[in-house]
Amino acid sequence: MGMSGGSGPGGTMADINVTPMVDVMLVLLIIFMITAPLMQTGVDIDLPRADAPPLIMDDTEDQLVLSVPGDGTFALNDVGNIPMEEMADRLPALALANPDQAIFLQADGTVTWEELAPVFAACKNAGFPRVGLVFDPLGAPDPE
Repeated sequence: MGMSGGSGPGGTMADINVTPMVDVMLVLLIIFMITAPLMQTGVDIDLPRADAPPLIMDDTEDQLVLSVPGDGTFALNDVGNIPMEEMADRLPALALANPDQAIFLQADGTVTWEELAPVFAACKNAGFPRVGLVFDPLGAPDPE
């Protein structure tokens, strides 16, 4: 009876050869390891300048303006000399009083982004839905 069970000599092999699949996966892993750091870096661009018209605001709505003069204190609607710790405590109460109100940051020209970023974060963490920037438009005369 010349037939055997199939797993002996001369029979068909039932095992899957995974070596080519492992080779392909290792090549893909190497490709992703090389390209992933390149996707994390930014691209240097020069942003365009535009002379945008000022926003038309509703006169019935009280505007909340947080001034950052650059000396480590803040002014809230012209009430000045408020330290950052006290300002961070006041912001959540102001956000709860009117949850739809935006807050506008008015920073001095000497304030760097590193100094202004925690103020943005404090405003967003306090619950303000929108944080805007106040600045002089292009071509405006110096206030001095």
